[in-house]
Amino acid sequence: QLRLVESGGGLVQPGGSLRLSCIASDPYFPLADLAVGWFRQAPGKEAEGVSCIGSTGQGANYVDSVKGRFTISRDNARNTVYLQMNNLRPEDSGVYSCAGDRYPPSSGATLNQNDYEYWGRGTQVTVSS
Repeated sequence: QLRLVESGGGLVQPGGSLRLSCIASDPYFPLADLAVGWFRQAPGKEAEGVSCIGSTGQGANYVDSVKGRFTISRDNARNTVYLQMNNLRPEDSGVYSCAGDRYPPSSGATLNQNDYEYWGRGTQVTVSS
């Protein structure tokens, strides 16, 4: 079973930045075949969709709370999807997971986690002074 692998999490002060990366566990699997979403879960809270992007970069979408601060992108030549997070806030803290959708909607991608088949184990992001 294909698995995705996240990296780039860590501890950062409020206002700081982090860039998360997502790759496939099988280096020969073309991540370009999948729409990719980023999801986060904080302790005691439900998981929420943060951002998503279609297989060729179309249909990028964001949850309202991160619009203007986070940017999702992908480099299919490097088989990698990125989430650039700027101006981080304490409420952005949580475990960030990337997921792959082999059958995305016509818009390109969705923030509905139930639509995703392949998941990573997550990377911890902590925003604290």
